[in-house]
Amino acid sequence: MTDVIGESIPRIDAVDKVTGAAKFADDFQFGPGLLYGRLVRSPHAHALVKKIDATKALALPGVKAIATGADTPGFIGLYLQDRHIFATDRVRYIGDPVAGIVATSEEIAEQAIKLVQVDYKVLPAVTDPLDAIKPDAPILHPELGNYDVANFIFPKPGTNISNHFKVRKGNVEKAFAESDVIVEGEFGVPQIQHVPIEPHVAVALAEQSGKITMWASSQSPFAQRNLIAKALHISQGDIRVIAPYLGGGFGSKAGVSMEACAVVMALKVQGRPVKLRLTREEEFFTTFVRQGLVARTKIGAKKNGKLVAMKTEYFWDAGAYTEYGVNMTRAGGYSSTGPYEIPNVQADSYCCYTNHPVGGPMRGFGMPEIHWGIEQLMDQVAEKLAMDPRDFRIKNCIKTGGEVVTGWAMHPIKLDECIEKATAAIDWNKNEPASAPNKKRGKGLAIMWKAPAMPPNAGSSAYVRLNEDATVTLGLGGQEIGQGTHTVMAQMAAQALGVPIDWIRIATPVDTQYSPYEWQTVASRLTWSMGNAVVAAAQHARQQILDLVAEHWNEKVEDLDIKDGKVISYKSEESMPLQNMVIYGLPKEGDCGWRGGPIVGRGNFMPTYVTGLDPETGQGPRAVVHYTVGCQAVDLEIDTETGQVEILRVAAAYDVGKAINPDQVRAQMEGGVVQGASSALFEQLQLRNGKPINPSFVDYRIATSVDTPREIIPIIVEEPQDDGPFGARGIGEHAMVPTAPAIANAIYNAIGVRIPSLPLTAEKIFLAMQK
Repeated sequence: MTDVIGESIPRIDAVDKVTGAAKFADDFQFGPGLLYGRLVRSPHAHALVKKIDATKALALPGVKAIATGADTPGFIGLYLQDRHIFATDRVRYIGDPVAGIVATSEEIAEQAIKLVQVDYKVLPAVTDPLDAIKPDAPILHPELGNYDVANFIFPKPGTNISNHFKVRKGNVEKAFAESDVIVEGEFGVPQIQHVPIEPHVAVALAEQSGKITMWASSQSPFAQRNLIAKALHISQGDIRVIAPYLGGGFGSKAGVSMEACAVVMALKVQGRPVKLRLTREEEFFTTFVRQGLVARTKIGAKKNGKLVAMKTEYFWDAGAYTEYGVNMTRAGGYSSTGPYEIPNVQADSYCCYTNHPVGGPMRGFGMPEIHWGIEQLMDQVAEKLAMDPRDFRIKNCIKTGGEVVTGWAMHPIKLDECIEKATAAIDWNKNEPASAPNKKRGKGLAIMWKAPAMPPNAGSSAYVRLNEDATVTLGLGGQEIGQGTHTVMAQMAAQALGVPIDWIRIATPVDTQYSPYEWQTVASRLTWSMGNAVVAAAQHARQQILDLVAEHWNEKVEDLDIKDGKVISYKSEESMPLQNMVIYGLPKEGDCGWRGGPIVGRGNFMPTYVTGLDPETGQGPRAVVHYTVGCQAVDLEIDTETGQVEILRVAAAYDVGKAINPDQVRAQMEGGVVQGASSALFEQLQLRNGKPINPSFVDYRIATSVDTPREIIPIIVEEPQDDGPFGARGIGEHAMVPTAPAIANAIYNAIGVRIPSLPLTAEKIFLAMQK
């Protein structure tokens, strides 16, 4: 729906081999002086780095330079600065970058990394979060107490716990003693990969003037600029990050992973750009993965069906570095009850260092993981109480004004309506036969909540600049990753300004030198946060236009409006098109000069009302900006001869506040259901002693078109968000959250089997039925 300007920088190529066509594309964009990088990676899960000898590699014709940990003594990280760009004294996972080779071709760089000799002293590895917390476990980060950390993260120096988030609310033990029904269980979630179709790629150029430019496939150009600048002690004003459209992200391209390596390598060959592109194999385990989780939860309820107590321990397999994982641990803690009102809660959420790949943000940011156990246990409570799982949830789900786990009163929501509509869509009360004698049919549901997990002061900004013909250039810092944010921002700008949407032009690519600031494209926050900034910028421009015309017509501003690109007066019925006057202004009477000038609107937004929480109780006035809530109901069949699951119908109902673009909202629900089903039925990064054994699409299964549900029924529910633009909230991640437990509950309904660990493979289901 929108035009795009400024795409003068072609896409960074991402083919598997540097073919002639790819080389031509690189030369066209960056010139024939482009160099290529490859990384020397640790073959050990945990080891000391004793010596690096690059003599043979540097002697190879075409090799230009090597970068090592000696070039990166500083630390880097978003919430916790716990890693070097290149490993210095020790490596902590298989794939940890030890050095970077720069050469005239990718093939030469690949040969050279095999010639670099690294002397390691292998150390005992920790490959399970439950082992990581044992008193005699090897300490993976002895300097944890010296790391810089955000003030809402609570590491435990001398242990492998990089964050411990606690909730203490009410009297849990007393409530359990008075409970009529108690259920408890342990649930496991493995590390999985985001598998974006485009792998990570970055090109960096360090000029002799000290200026650095990086082109990157990035969800976080401004965060990358800031983090790399601080790690290398360079001014943020001297680093420019340009981020073209992404070929998929899902959180994997948030923050910093390999991009900083490209910058350091470019600094070794100043004046020549260096391209660093990961292979598909590297993509599986050397960038962020979704953290694993072991969850232990106990729930108590009364005979009347009301929940009264919950006790939870979360042990997050956060991997070798937890700069991002610590905040996921926090989000799991302040959302630990799921979308239920429970008066007595004890929760301990531990971020555990292991010698596994680095855990980081992925669609849902910890919520799919915690809801996996919560929603299965809620079904078990309902079963013990002889209550319908739907009625049980309607009775206990959080509602407007209810007190959430951190003590805050819930803003207006319609979660109960979501439950009713989702279950009705799959004919919840109707017992329907299976399609064959060897198949069993079952129905299940799960509900969810998720808040944008971000610092309390994450900000957005935007500008609106009108052109001579009254078309509008809209400047944004948020990234388009396929979620349609550019279309939604154009809709908001057009509505707030009063012009047709096809007059809006989005200024791309995102460029930290020219684009307005945006914290990151994460947390399902752009529609809400960047949307508020866009509306403010459009209103600022609109006010300038109305002030100008009011003075010109000698009328009051409140009598004027802008409709379809014209200023109109409700009093005098005058009208004036925006063309030209938004640049050149309007003449004063009697040829006595001009008034006005080029119209540029600017807007920003930052929530000012999020408060800290007590570190011992997790209680506080307002932990988050808001929650998006929803429900999924699943109708499926299981082949009892093979364990194969076929999903017949999924109804997904979400309270989105206000659907700015209903078609895109439905598309997000559909995509979330499919990705959630993929993670539920197939996906697992298989690790043996820290070594990934399935880093390819041959062995790492994801859902394809034949695995998708026969029917997905997206349902929009709207209860306006008080601080959202036009009442909108985010919906990008939420539909992935309850899919897995809804499927698990439907499986139980069909065959009476519960499998506590993901994925729910046909093999697991078949073997469970045999038992």
